[in-house]
Amino acid sequence: MESNLNLNIDYNISESEKANMPYRLRNITEMIIENRLIPHDDLYEILLDKNISLNDLCLSASLIRNEGKKNIVTFSPKIFVPLTQVCSDVCSYCTFREDPKSYDTIFLKEDYILDLAQKADLMGCKEVLFTLGERPERKFPIVKKWLKDHGYISTIEYLSSISELVASRTNLFPHGNPGTMTRNDMKRLKESNVSLGLMLENISDRLSEPGGPHEFAASKRPKARLKTIENAGKLQIPFTTGILVGIGETKIERLDSIFAIKKINENYGHIQELIIQNFRAKTDIPMKSHPEPHIQDFIWTIAATRIIMGRNANIQVPPNLNEGYYENFLSAGINDWGGISPLTIDYVNPEAPWPTIEQLNQKTTEKGFELKPRLPIYPEFIKSKNAQFKNSSLLSKKIDSSVDSKGFVNGGIFNYVKVKRPTIA
Repeated sequence: MESNLNLNIDYNISESEKANMPYRLRNITEMIIENRLIPHDDLYEILLDKNISLNDLCLSASLIRNEGKKNIVTFSPKIFVPLTQVCSDVCSYCTFREDPKSYDTIFLKEDYILDLAQKADLMGCKEVLFTLGERPERKFPIVKKWLKDHGYISTIEYLSSISELVASRTNLFPHGNPGTMTRNDMKRLKESNVSLGLMLENISDRLSEPGGPHEFAASKRPKARLKTIENAGKLQIPFTTGILVGIGETKIERLDSIFAIKKINENYGHIQELIIQNFRAKTDIPMKSHPEPHIQDFIWTIAATRIIMGRNANIQVPPNLNEGYYENFLSAGINDWGGISPLTIDYVNPEAPWPTIEQLNQKTTEKGFELKPRLPIYPEFIKSKNAQFKNSSLLSKKIDSSVDSKGFVNGGIFNYVKVKRPTIA
């Protein structure tokens, strides 16, 4: 996905820009800002209206974002830990997944992970993102044997043990992304993970039909993923989810997916962030010849997500998948860059290095925003801000000592970049 597109929508939007928006879009924007109820059909109609320009949709999304998030844009300083890449699913766009190569390389070991976490701690990282294949013990007997030999019943149990180790012996916070989970899985992980995640990807069953990207991925059936997301809400676990753009879905299917996430969140209030991620073609995947989404189409999806989700949602786009133009996504209503690692690569997209935090800060401030580091639990979900979401005593103490009065990482961006601190007169 390449682009020469340049959206000139900064944080400060002029009154003339607002006045030049189409009347109906301006009216709906004001209603969203005021948290007024808008029929879904009205939103579908205006988002799919070909007479409304992409620039106007981005203006709407930016105004809505500005009302709820002001000029604050966040990121999570993290390390990426692929606990296992062995997976029972086969997705047509994935290079992360692999079959077991040998007994000794199925899982990363405790000592390696702890050593990596301690190095990350010294670099100011706050998150350990645990990403792993979907229940590999269900498909591969050698995985089941490894787990049994090491005293575990399941991959989730091993993840829970490693998370407890990291949470108790470092200053980092685990965030688990192990695929679909049962309620019992999440109850266990909640003790050591400040948040959990699972991408919905898309709500369309059509993508699981023969020839579709999810044909051989049972866990990617929308019903299974929606159940995990909803159960996380019932357990009051701060949760990360999102959609994958460009895998053969239609625009309407994207909107349907965002509305499905919104509906669950309206019931439980636990969706802490929504990721909009673009498909990247790679040479070693079945979808290597599949076209990547066009930049205008991708930005339309981002703006539509903000308009649907409203002013208080945290909306993220990974900058490393969009090198050279990711700053444009600020013009489409996002307020978060996701995890950025100074130490590890993105194992899901190893060809796409993260920008440095210095670079990210420069691009963000040039658009009129202020970049702030956060934990893998957003400020509004921290106990001191929202008693509805309760962490274990171990995590609560660590959170309290790691954040400032507004719930952002102590010391702010000055821990990560060489910028002049503001002077107090």
